[in-house]
Amino acid sequence: MLRYLHRSGFQPFSQRLLPWVQSVAVPRLHPVQPPAVRHVRSWSNIPFITVPLSRAHGKPFAHRSELKHAKRIVVKLGSAVVTRGDECGLALGRLASIVEQVSVLQNQGREMMLVTSGAVAFGKQRLRHEILLSQSVRQALHSGQNQLKELAIPVLEARACAAAGQSGLMALYEAMFTQYSICAAQILVTNLDFHDEQKRRNLNGTLHELLRMNIVPIVNTNDAVVPPAEPNSDLQGVISVKDNDSLAARLAVEMKTDLLIVLSDVEGLFDSPPGTDDAKLIDIFYPGDQQSVTFGTKSRVGLGGMEAKVKAALWALQGGTSVVIANGTHPKVSGHVITDIVEGKKVGTFFSEVKPAGPTVEQQGEMARSGGRMLATLEPEQRAEIIHHLADLLTDQREEILLANKKDLEEAEGRLATPLLKRLSLSTSKLNSLAIGLRQIAASSQDSVGRVLRRTRIAKNLELEQVTVPIGVLLVIFESRPDCLPQVAALAIASGNGLLLKGGKEAAHSNRILHLLTQEALSIHGVKDAIQLVNTREEVEDLCRLDKIIDLIIPRGSSQLVRDIQKAAKGIPVMGHSEGICHMYVDSEASVDKVTRLVRDSKCEYPAACNALETLLIHRDLLRTPLFDQIIDMLRVEQVKIHAGPKFASYLTFSPSEVKSLRTEYGDLEVCIEVVDSVQEAIDHIHKYGSSHTDVIVTENEKTAEFFLQHVDSACVFWNASTRFSDGYRFGLGAEVGISTSRIHARGPVGLEGLLTTKWLLRGQDHVVSDFSEHGSLKYLHENLPVPQRNIS
Repeated sequence: MLRYLHRSGFQPFSQRLLPWVQSVAVPRLHPVQPPAVRHVRSWSNIPFITVPLSRAHGKPFAHRSELKHAKRIVVKLGSAVVTRGDECGLALGRLASIVEQVSVLQNQGREMMLVTSGAVAFGKQRLRHEILLSQSVRQALHSGQNQLKELAIPVLEARACAAAGQSGLMALYEAMFTQYSICAAQILVTNLDFHDEQKRRNLNGTLHELLRMNIVPIVNTNDAVVPPAEPNSDLQGVISVKDNDSLAARLAVEMKTDLLIVLSDVEGLFDSPPGTDDAKLIDIFYPGDQQSVTFGTKSRVGLGGMEAKVKAALWALQGGTSVVIANGTHPKVSGHVITDIVEGKKVGTFFSEVKPAGPTVEQQGEMARSGGRMLATLEPEQRAEIIHHLADLLTDQREEILLANKKDLEEAEGRLATPLLKRLSLSTSKLNSLAIGLRQIAASSQDSVGRVLRRTRIAKNLELEQVTVPIGVLLVIFESRPDCLPQVAALAIASGNGLLLKGGKEAAHSNRILHLLTQEALSIHGVKDAIQLVNTREEVEDLCRLDKIIDLIIPRGSSQLVRDIQKAAKGIPVMGHSEGICHMYVDSEASVDKVTRLVRDSKCEYPAACNALETLLIHRDLLRTPLFDQIIDMLRVEQVKIHAGPKFASYLTFSPSEVKSLRTEYGDLEVCIEVVDSVQEAIDHIHKYGSSHTDVIVTENEKTAEFFLQHVDSACVFWNASTRFSDGYRFGLGAEVGISTSRIHARGPVGLEGLLTTKWLLRGQDHVVSDFSEHGSLKYLHENLPVPQRNIS
């Protein structure tokens, strides 16, 4: 059975049928259009994709990241997705959202097909209404009274419901797709359409013709006439069309589709029935993994359970179609689940024939947690020994490291900007500095994990201690900074934390050799797995969703990277700063000799650093003075581009280009100059336009300096010192995992202390709370006890 929907020439069938759908088929849900209208956005505003969509069909995609190249896609909507919770009627809002996503992909140039359930539920709703209406009329006529007795609804046969619901279901799809200027066509099939060669060719030809005309085929089993499935009819490479899972798989292979998306009411495939203890979502499922899965009962509605879905998915995979099983009912994700899958995001279970060479990122996370716990139980001297050994390896294996770094630099040439190339580059002097910093960390690690911070005697023989412990598993994401890897690794070792490292691909060779050296150092005490380098294709956004594995995310890179991670993190705290808008206020009592040195060092020594000067605030009294002229001359000599703030520009006849925004991190040889009338105005400016990173005052007036130091609310506030001192190594922390502008936990350069938290240890002798009640035998003492000093040698 085939029915086309036309754009013009006569009134669309959906408009002629819609009043009937509203008044008869869905009496309690009469506003059919609003759910679709609520999700509408003009398809003409949808950005068209630029990735190539054509590929030779044969092998399925090996990785999720390749799904964005899918040209022909089948979306299967399970009964639990399409129907309401009461199994009588359709989930209109959810259906409208799915139609919107399919329309977005269709308007991107893809070929979309739908395999949908819902006719039985839609028909059941209509028939219930008809039966109730008929019974109420007969009863009213028979009794002659307006008061009706409770009406009993007979059990409705599924085929009759399907027959009554097909037309209404299709009319609903028509109305929704019309909102996006998309035509749809309905095709009802049975087993014979696949097993009879002539019918199979007819079906194939019809589908190809519809796709050629940019029409979305909506396919369903003809449940009004379909016979029960025959047992054991799936043998010898043929899958029976006995439910919509098998229909979708058969259709996907028949039409040589690139991707089959199966939407159900569970997040994907679990290793045991969802809801049971220790049930884990399987990210990627490989043929042959069925033995490791325990299947539960089938869906609340429909014919197929998860076992049927897996069987259909594997059959489609064998036929060359990639498959993803995901949740189409969750209110937080159903509005973008289909587009997320096509974009390659980690949603649901992806079926793949290609097993990765190494562990998955989830397995790496578990290895890091287990290894971190072993690391935390080592003696401080053993952790220090590991770090010392790593420092030695950095100098001993210098040639191998620099050779790997040279490969990265050669591959990045012409692709990365000059400041990023500088960050990517390693040198002998950098490696020597790294080794020195690591040895500082080793010394400080003697008094880190297990340090007693507080002791309290609660009562006689009941003592409480607060001690330092590792945070757990850290995820550090860094760009173009291979020297970051050994620094962060040493801090994780010293603090007893497990560590996942995700470096930029531009530093792949350097990161690989540095990680191997790190694991070599860890191996001397059997904790090699504590630090893992993520080399899989996981996107940063996917890593940020691993809230059951990762305890803290630390991004090190551009402000855009930090913002993206803060946005993507799902329930995982992020330590860092999104911007480094550092200010220097030159007071009216500043020293002429100090100012130019401090400005030059803060701006020109390393302009790409997050602690480089970005805005220079000048006291108004200094304008047109020799000191001001010296500052300008120095900046010109250093080829620093000057942007004038609004007040500064008002004092000049011919001013530099006026700044577009006073809240700008240039990261290059550019600086904004603005004029203020007082130290208080400078503080107000910093609070309004700064990023709470590092801010400096240059003055000889101690009272003014102390006022600035106490009132500026930033992580680092300096007096007569360069902004570039805001660094873990320069602070004597050995190294840092980053600089935090957060107000919770660590702030400023985050070294060893910032990677520790605490736990409470209570030691008693059969103490119970009831003994401390009003009539109990014991009283609280709450005496502070001396904290033992650890021997640091």
